Amino acid sequence: MIYSILVVTLLLSFYTDIRSRKILNIVTFPAMLVGLIYYTITLGFEGLLFSSAGLLVGFLLLFIPYLLGGMGAGDVKLLAAVGALTGVTFVLHSFVYTALVGGVIGLILLIRRLEFKEISPLYLLSFFYLLKNLTSGNDDKPRITFPYGVAITVGTLCTFFLGGMT
Repeated sequence: MIYSILVVTLLLSFYTDIRSRKILNIVTFPAMLVGLIYYTITLGFEGLLFSSAGLLVGFLLLFIPYLLGGMGAGDVKLLAAVGALTGVTFVLHSFVYTALVGGVIGLILLIRRLEFKEISPLYLLSFFYLLKNLTSGNDDKPRITFPYGVAITVGTLCTFFLGGMT
């Protein structure tokens, strides 16, 4: 049952993030609450700790990037909901897959944006150049952004289907 809630939460968030660039509180907060209540009822105080710890870890993993303007609050709350529904270990594995998926998406978007005739191969290989172009915009080229809920959804589903990384 809890994984059904997880999948519905992810798919709804994926859809709304693609359509409107928003992950809705009406989706994430009930998912957090369901995780907390479910584990408390089934496992008692240990279950409450399990779900609370997952929620807190999921929240903290994306809180700093949110403070730095790298993502929206909905992304933070979505990963917190994943943690509340699955616990610390699962949300940590999801975060790793999410970061990998997000990095690949970001790199693809960056490569599509770059005009290769203007760049020497040395700059193309430079991590700092890529990072600078991903995170800062200038007047003619706006900052590259994408709905990070997509990466969270795919990363979490990778954890679900592929298992944790050991």
